[in-house]
Amino acid sequence: MATWFAFHKNEASNESQRYKEAIRKYDELVQTLPGDDVWWTRHLYKGFWLPSGGLIGHLLLEDHHFHSKPTDILVASSPKCGTTWVKALIFASLNRNIYDFVTHPLITTNPHTLVPFLEKCLYRNENTDSLPSPRLFGTHLPYTLLRDYVKDSGCKFVYVCRNPKDAFVSMWLFLNKVMSRYRPTEVSLQDAFEMFTKGASIFGPFWDHVLSYWNASLEAPYQVLFVMYENLQREPVAQVKRLAEFLDTPFSMEEEKAGVIQDIVKLCSFDNLNNLEVNKVESNSDPSTTIKNHDFFRKGKVGDWKNYLTPEMAACLDQITAEKLRGSGLSFIDQSV
Repeated sequence: MATWFAFHKNEASNESQRYKEAIRKYDELVQTLPGDDVWWTRHLYKGFWLPSGGLIGHLLLEDHHFHSKPTDILVASSPKCGTTWVKALIFASLNRNIYDFVTHPLITTNPHTLVPFLEKCLYRNENTDSLPSPRLFGTHLPYTLLRDYVKDSGCKFVYVCRNPKDAFVSMWLFLNKVMSRYRPTEVSLQDAFEMFTKGASIFGPFWDHVLSYWNASLEAPYQVLFVMYENLQREPVAQVKRLAEFLDTPFSMEEEKAGVIQDIVKLCSFDNLNNLEVNKVESNSDPSTTIKNHDFFRKGKVGDWKNYLTPEMAACLDQITAEKLRGSGLSFIDQSV
């Protein structure tokens, strides 16, 4: 991440005063924060491990660098929990009367380009005010680190979560793949597992992240929708209907009879997105990251953790999950491969 930060820090001289102030605050703040760069767990801030971009994005939110609108939609998640898929489903659902399924933007553009991360827009100092409504953003920030003016604006959040065993394995494989481009050694499964169980993972602790949105969904179900990745896999049509209803764009009877929901599910399926040329390329138009479009697609399977974790590891994660979620009313779906 050092290359990224140096690039953006050099560019800051020509940016707005508010942006430069956030960079100054970041420079001062990081000198006081515990941290490491083993797993992009760069800074421990207010109980969460944030990469540099996530921390700067949060500081810019604190400085009101973002003008929240009631029509905004934020796709929130802990990393590697189905973000790419849900971004695609929401984009396709909301724009179903604008684009056909033959020349659809998702065929030529990665979902993360169509639905950019809010933190990335902020630390790049991009002008988000001119985007048409409803504006779609992604975020990996926990709900507790989002400013009240964002939450109180009336915007909506769709939070997707995943069984922690699959989330951990997917995160470990993803980060090792990305980090191998600038780091000679990988993080072993055992080392990564020990870090994850102690809460030291990107935007973690995982369970605190999930609970921040789970509790928000209980307090304001009209504003925060909690979606299980496993439910999306099991019943995608029903879940896409649920998404559209939550976003106040329900499918009409005519659309349902015409198979529009099935068309959206097919367009956004793992197999379809994974096989598109735009998502198979070895490059990315984003110079500030080493992440390539094809990095976002591996298997998309439920229960793949069984191919990596020992029974002892699985039991350990199950025990931690039970302890962390006790009394919350939340439980994770655990399915076989």
